[in-house]
Amino acid sequence: MCNPYEQTLKEYRNSLAVDYMPAVKAMAARLKERLPSSIDFNDLVSIGLEELVKLSKRYDPKQNDNFWGYAQKRVYGAMLDFLRSLDTISRADRKLVKEIDKITEEYMVTNGVAPSDEYLAKMLDEDIEKIKKAKTAGEIYNVMPIEDQMNYFENISKKVEMEELIDIIKKVLKQMNEKEQLVIQLYYFEELSLKEISEILNVSESRISQIHSNAIRKIRKMLNG
Repeated sequence: MCNPYEQTLKEYRNSLAVDYMPAVKAMAARLKERLPSSIDFNDLVSIGLEELVKLSKRYDPKQNDNFWGYAQKRVYGAMLDFLRSLDTISRADRKLVKEIDKITEEYMVTNGVAPSDEYLAKMLDEDIEKIKKAKTAGEIYNVMPIEDQMNYFENISKKVEMEELIDIIKKVLKQMNEKEQLVIQLYYFEELSLKEISEILNVSESRISQIHSNAIRKIRKMLNG
């Protein structure tokens, strides 16, 4: 027979999952704003709610008196794990993502807008569907933590320990100009979309994208020595 405390705790845990469903949906919506259109919002919500339910069932208020504080990072982490699982391009094709970034940056400096998929396919002598697939992969990884991106594109984990990697990233950030630092701060730590950042800084979204790409490229360059 279940004692009164255990019954009360069970009911409390069940209520947590219901009470914080709106918070999970809001988190998914914020993340979706930073992702390509091919990513389904409902998939993010489903993954987040599944993790929320798991966390609510094992939550102990005696250990942590703030459930959302305990669950928030774990729910977000589950969504990122889902996005990682969508990665279907080979390690060799990741080079294509970097080449697309480079050509895009050069094109935007001259033209002020991003190049079309057709232009990229022609410049890189690749099938347009392969270009689209690589761009989608790159857009997904743009929402990942910076160290996650470095490991993805450069296989840095074999060169340096994670603590050293984070130290290098911090050093690179200090070398960036104020606007670059602010873009990185707003994008990765405040989790704003490029559109929201462009409105805050009163700069075009394409320019914010360019600043973001430049900042990430500086980090890669230092990591590669």
